[in-house]
Amino acid sequence: MKFRSQTIDLEKGSVAEKRQEIKEYFLQTYSLDEKLFEVLSCEQNIYEQPNSLRHPLIFYFGHTATFFINKLNAANISQKRINKIYESIFAIGVDEMSWDDLNHQNYTWPSIQQTKAYRDAVREFVLSIIENLEFTLPINWDSPMWIILMGIEHENIHIETSSVLLRELDFSLINNNKIFTYNDERSSVYPQNELLHVSGGAVVCEKNHNQPKQYGWDNEFAFHKATLDDFKASKYLVSNGEYLEFVKDGGYKKLHYFTEDGLRWLDFSKAVMPRFWMQKEGKIYLREINRLVELPLNYPVDVNFYEAEAFCKYKSDKLGFEVRLPSEDEYYRLYDFVDASNCEANIALKYANQTPVDKYIFGDFYDVRGNVWQWSLTPMYPFDGFKTHPSYDDFTTPTFDDRHALMKGGSFISFGNEILRSARYAFRKHFFQHAGFRYVKSTNSYRTKLNDNVYESDEQISQYCEFHYGDTHFGVENFAKQSVHLLKSYLQDIPTKKALDLGCSVGRSSFELATFFDEVVGIDFSANFINVGVKLQKYDSLIYKSKVEGDIFESKSVSLKDLDLEVVRHKVSFLQGDACNLKEIYSGYDLIFCSNLIDRLYYPQKFLDDVPRRVNKGGLLVILSPYTWMEAYTPKDNWLGGFVQENKEIRTLQTLRENFQSDFELLDTLDVEFVIKESVRKFQHSISQMSIWKRRN
Repeated sequence: MKFRSQTIDLEKGSVAEKRQEIKEYFLQTYSLDEKLFEVLSCEQNIYEQPNSLRHPLIFYFGHTATFFINKLNAANISQKRINKIYESIFAIGVDEMSWDDLNHQNYTWPSIQQTKAYRDAVREFVLSIIENLEFTLPINWDSPMWIILMGIEHENIHIETSSVLLRELDFSLINNNKIFTYNDERSSVYPQNELLHVSGGAVVCEKNHNQPKQYGWDNEFAFHKATLDDFKASKYLVSNGEYLEFVKDGGYKKLHYFTEDGLRWLDFSKAVMPRFWMQKEGKIYLREINRLVELPLNYPVDVNFYEAEAFCKYKSDKLGFEVRLPSEDEYYRLYDFVDASNCEANIALKYANQTPVDKYIFGDFYDVRGNVWQWSLTPMYPFDGFKTHPSYDDFTTPTFDDRHALMKGGSFISFGNEILRSARYAFRKHFFQHAGFRYVKSTNSYRTKLNDNVYESDEQISQYCEFHYGDTHFGVENFAKQSVHLLKSYLQDIPTKKALDLGCSVGRSSFELATFFDEVVGIDFSANFINVGVKLQKYDSLIYKSKVEGDIFESKSVSLKDLDLEVVRHKVSFLQGDACNLKEIYSGYDLIFCSNLIDRLYYPQKFLDDVPRRVNKGGLLVILSPYTWMEAYTPKDNWLGGFVQENKEIRTLQTLRENFQSDFELLDTLDVEFVIKESVRKFQHSISQMSIWKRRN
């Protein structure tokens, strides 16, 4: 079975030709994602959870479809919901973040038939969008068609991650139907590795937002340059046979080969060999996606970062000199040195498994791309000029934490963007991802650390940190603190068990609410924002940069202790969610607090229709907003106020009254000033209206 491996060329051809090409690319990816789950021996097995740190398989079956709908809504290309419940429960859950709700008691998963019917409906809807969406060539970061490509490339990622989860699933729950082509060039003999010369030189990574040529994720854009000295790299990826030497020498028991973090993983996992090796009746077998074969010593080994790192220390002892994992820059240099883009590789399901490490040649090396991903020792970090895409602002930034290592080259089941030289994917170091490695002997310097885990460098987030936690200006009180404490007298007559801070941003109001409530949940659409609150809970302090002028910034530090909020940190939890489409579990609150939220929602009426029922009877709904309606955030047809209709001025408060009149009593409206510092000499001074609504008993 042959699949298209390449992503879309964004420049060549006519609009009609490009429309058809994108349609075919979408259908291939969408169908292949579904086909992958045919390896389950029965439909019920889709509810199994192969890895305790990831969702059950049914989540991933639904997630890739909901991604299209949620992103089309977020980008204001569509306001249609196919199934708002599915588009909530299948929305978030990828990378073991603290705000990823893995509590299965909070989910009632639909049947596989219902999920498949939903996927079918989404497929037809996306096809209609592709057919009718107006766009021009070249397609770039700002094009509406970029969102469709985002959904396709996102699904390519999940085809791969789902295949890994299926590989982790108990083999008794898998069938051995041959739905893909397998490679069977297995051998009990493996080639002896050696170090070969790589000439030094410049490494340049550059991608333009306006003319990207091919789809790219936010971390690939802007500019990076490095100059490397000559180094040596292993001719082959480390094979199962070469790695077996490490296992037989008791490598997993020689703790000095593992870093401190590696030891923690080792203690947790109790690993004595790679995850996909299985010992049975005195023999070692390799678990493929839906096959179990006697360990092919000539195939590349699949391991996580900690195992690869430990092997390099072991190999250094054996060789008498240091070898290590390559840096990202060393990978690029090797790639350019052999002109890897022009070499045949084991990618795009040519085979549904690894192939021998000496099968695909790249100059004097083998498998410079394809077969398995290759771990680098470089943590994910931003290139100069990095910025997030407004429709997916948390694709990469949550991985700027020194816990995610970059992987390069793609695997046998990589497609599209994944197989490009420019692709930059990072996984947690204890994850498995059809990933192996090669080693290098090098004197080149390399990046080992992004930051101290508590440094916030994104300019927008830093501005919000200053707004929430920074200095006061012109005698105006801190907005988040003042807004919450103005409610004190209104809280005396209601229970104070549970509060929801909806649109919590970087979290100050959530912590302030916890001074009054036993439990506070802070929810924001952006994982980047809530990550600030999470860091403040976890670390003693957080450093962010505050603009002085132009490109000059000063570093500032904030801690909960300095704000007298240390004692409430345990009462707050942060989760990612969409205020226009919340999960059903978010209900039963004594207070729902929504600060400067409604005029930044893509469909605020959905918020008004849904959120009030989540307030307990007798509880409060508090809405603050300066009512600065802008089409950049909310299509004008969705504004709640600030427009003239039938010669009548429509104000937002009036719309709120009309929506809430049957269920809520308006207790009060208050004006709350706030100042946002943009730089030392530029500030925004605004006035938000606080309306306090009490739900009738």
